[in-house]
Amino acid sequence: MRLDGRRGLTVTALACAAGAALVLLAATRGWQEIVTERVAPLPPETVRRTGTDLAPWLPALGAVALAGAGALLATRGAARLVVGGLLTVAGAGTVVAALLTLGDGVTVAWPVLSALGGLVVAAAGVVTVRFGRSWPAMGARYERPERPRTPDGEPRRPASQAELWDALDRGEDPTTRDGGA
Repeated sequence: MRLDGRRGLTVTALACAAGAALVLLAATRGWQEIVTERVAPLPPETVRRTGTDLAPWLPALGAVALAGAGALLATRGAARLVVGGLLTVAGAGTVVAALLTLGDGVTVAWPVLSALGGLVVAAAGVVTVRFGRSWPAMGARYERPERPRTPDGEPRRPASQAELWDALDRGEDPTTRDGGA
């Protein structure tokens, strides 16, 4: 599968979002159950610990990955390469954080799923660094328009409220470039 062009951007952003969602889901599930026996007639006390309890940085890394998926769509050029690098680091950090919790009575399924989500995020970051420059950017309609200039090239100052009302009184449209101020 070719990962350049619009298809590559779409597949990578969706994969990154899915990996981040998997990390966030897995971090909220019960990873460990600790049963403490108590003196009779008291029942044993059971404490359930989630992935967030065992590795508090997992939700933060998942949130960074989710934000990175959106940033892939909104950036271009060097900024997109920086996002790709951050996604690679966040994904690798997620894998390490999830795998460090294994052992000592931790259920294997959720940490492994969290690590898998981190691998997907890291792969999305690597793909972004490799192919990001060939992906299209958002259209210019999302960019701020350049301020109008006076005939001598200076930036035109915005019209004051009084000037706008005066233009309306004269029957002019103050929203046009030449009308109003």
